[in-house]
Amino acid sequence: MLKDWLSRLLGAQPSEEPPTESRIIEGIRVDVLNTREDVSTERVFRRAEAVIRRVEQYQPWRLAHIRRDIAGIVVMRYACRAAYFPDGKLCMLELTFMANEQFSDSQVAASFVHEGMHARLDRLSERYGVAPFAQARARHERICRRAELDFGLAVPDGAPVVQRAIESMRLADEEVAPAIEWGEASRRVAEVDRAQVLSPGATKLHSDG
Repeated sequence: MLKDWLSRLLGAQPSEEPPTESRIIEGIRVDVLNTREDVSTERVFRRAEAVIRRVEQYQPWRLAHIRRDIAGIVVMRYACRAAYFPDGKLCMLELTFMANEQFSDSQVAASFVHEGMHARLDRLSERYGVAPFAQARARHERICRRAELDFGLAVPDGAPVVQRAIESMRLADEEVAPAIEWGEASRRVAEVDRAQVLSPGATKLHSDG
């Protein structure tokens, strides 16, 4: 179950069920774990709907693949913009990234597309022996950036998506798929959130990864 999986991810006790709200949007389950009082859960669900429909409008075949390859979307506070969690087959879209109006629906959708491609590669690894992410990090990451690029070229406001994808694809292997100390990254996120509570007027953090 999702709550059991989240409890393991967050290091919570089994009895401490993370507070989630769930909806089915365009056939995809979306779970929002909102730990920020300054973020509207309803706004996050509206963004999720807009993102999914954006992909459906411009690359319906890609959304069909994503529906098959993932168990759902989880929105939560995290140390990067988006991620794919293979053990739960979940696409994570970061809470403040989803809520941040400075990012267009197409930019958020590009991250969704990126993680959806990770899910597809994970599925191919299981079924057809494609080298898993751990063995081909840079290759997987470039394939996912290529998916972002293709999506950015398909949408009318895709220039920022295209630029980001091209810049990432030009990086060296160790930079395009860097090893991240997630414990330290999570600690910094927690510090930012504590500062936000103490100073509600502080600049909101958006993740980038």
